[in-house]
Amino acid sequence: MSSSELAKPDAADVDTDAADVDTDAVTTLQLEEIAQESEPALVARGAALARRYFEIEGEATTLLKNLAVTQVALRIKLGDPRGSSHEYRVIVNDMYRSLGVSEDRITKMQGSVRWHVGNLLRRHMTPRELEKYDLQPASPLERLQDSRKATAAIVKAARVSSDVAASTPRPAKRAKGDAPAVPADEGKPVRATADHLRLAEVARDIVGKLDRNVIKSHMTDGQRAKLDAELATMERKIASLRKLTQKPRSKG
Repeated sequence: MSSSELAKPDAADVDTDAADVDTDAVTTLQLEEIAQESEPALVARGAALARRYFEIEGEATTLLKNLAVTQVALRIKLGDPRGSSHEYRVIVNDMYRSLGVSEDRITKMQGSVRWHVGNLLRRHMTPRELEKYDLQPASPLERLQDSRKATAAIVKAARVSSDVAASTPRPAKRAKGDAPAVPADEGKPVRATADHLRLAEVARDIVGKLDRNVIKSHMTDGQRAKLDAELATMERKIASLRKLTQKPRSKG
């Protein structure tokens, strides 16, 4: 729903004491100024300010997206989709400086605009064009989503690994002389098998997070060699485990 579609309160629903609330003029309230207002007036004032905040917030996001569109259009005009040329940087920096706004606020705005520019470029450029200009195929939004998924997978892996360590039963101890054998922890095998299956799923998910484009385009030869060694170690460990999963269990 757009900010223009947000419901406006009926005049009859607003306390007359709050009728002078001016939400267009954004100034800092002082407690002394409203200390004598009635409870309904304070509620009405708070609702009006909150409503205005959401309206402004929606407008601000749209303005940032529109600003990103102008910058992408400018990059295309200059034949500089990456926005890395001296000409483009000078034009944009001069534009921001002309606003007369503090450097901190400009930096914050530029970060938000770059986010929208990155998403916009990926919607309008082909994979071949992105590769030509050395741009990652994934948009900032997609990279954020992937990062969150990878973090969640790692957190899950740590949790499941802990569960596996706790649930894996100790092997039965051999009996000495005529003493009966000490059985493995009762009840644990059932939970341990479930935990091991969960761990295998987590391992699969984490390996699936490895990005082919990062390996191909961004790793050095040394980094690729290191990754290859890690994968080879995993491959040997998996092959060893699969000998157990593929071997029929002996009946006895």
